Amino acid sequence: MSMARGFKFRNPGKLMDGDLELILINKTTATPAPKRSPCYVFEMRQSSDGTKVETIRLRIDSTAALRLPGPLGFDVKPKFRGHRYAARSCRLSLGSAHGLSSVWIICDPKNAASIRSCEWAGGRYVETVRIPKNHEMYTKNDRFLRRYRIDLRKQTQKP
Repeated sequence: MSMARGFKFRNPGKLMDGDLELILINKTTATPAPKRSPCYVFEMRQSSDGTKVETIRLRIDSTAALRLPGPLGFDVKPKFRGHRYAARSCRLSLGSAHGLSSVWIICDPKNAASIRSCEWAGGRYVETVRIPKNHEMYTKNDRFLRRYRIDLRKQTQKP
């Protein structure tokens, strides 16, 4: 069942982790065709000078609705890689997860940096899935994705 019906965006508040700050730059409402879930779009910025590192998207919907592309999607400019900005941004953005008990992150199985980011964000590898030929990701020459699960209940119970 989709969460999109009756969905209300929340104010995520100030999201900071040391030299990293997330700034909410867009909220995208759900659309039936093509099927899109409500989505927060954050800009990752260096907190010292506001330099844009790149973006992270947090889609809110049921696990089934977001099997592909997954609730979390991120990009980091090459010159900013190696600082764990993606993993840290994932953790920061999860406060906006609207009570979900878990979220999934997907990545290209050939992208070692993305695999590490998924693990550093708290994701536990579950499976590698084949992208169906009729999925829009397939048209971009993606064929397989690794899926990681982040259990949000465990994270909120930590001291």
